[in-house]
Amino acid sequence: MKPAIAWLRRRAEDVAAGLLAVMFLTFLVQIFTRYVINYPLAWTLEVCLTVWLWLVFWGAAFILDDRDQVKFDMFYLAASSRVRRILALVTAVAILAGFLAALPATWDYITFYKIKKSATLRIRLDIVFSVYGIFAIAIITRYALRAWQLMRGGSPDAVSQPHEQVAIE
Repeated sequence: MKPAIAWLRRRAEDVAAGLLAVMFLTFLVQIFTRYVINYPLAWTLEVCLTVWLWLVFWGAAFILDDRDQVKFDMFYLAASSRVRRILALVTAVAILAGFLAALPATWDYITFYKIKKSATLRIRLDIVFSVYGIFAIAIITRYALRAWQLMRGGSPDAVSQPHEQVAIE
């Protein structure tokens, strides 16, 4: 199972790298047309903003791990292992409950936007905002698994997706 997850994670990183490349190339086109030939293109801004939106939510859903998040954990780290497990479980259940409660409204919001299109590229906005639905489902899955592991006695400090270690020589 771990090799399959590692393979999927690398593919998610490939998608993120592709999104960064698209955003960078579009940004270069934007600079060239605006400052070199003095003919700004409106679609370049829209592509950059849409790709940035996708990059942020895609990365948060599939690439960032719990340890990559900014958190205030002074009291958590000072607590015993049992208290940390309880705190981690309460946190996982709260995040899970919040995202599950918001999922129907999120789905309604995304599907509502099928009636609107973007300004210059004429892309349906439900496609643009669908990445948030993907993100929400990924977070629900991640924290459901985390809560399950904690209820079964798993370590509250276990890392769900270990990063590859890179040796610096």
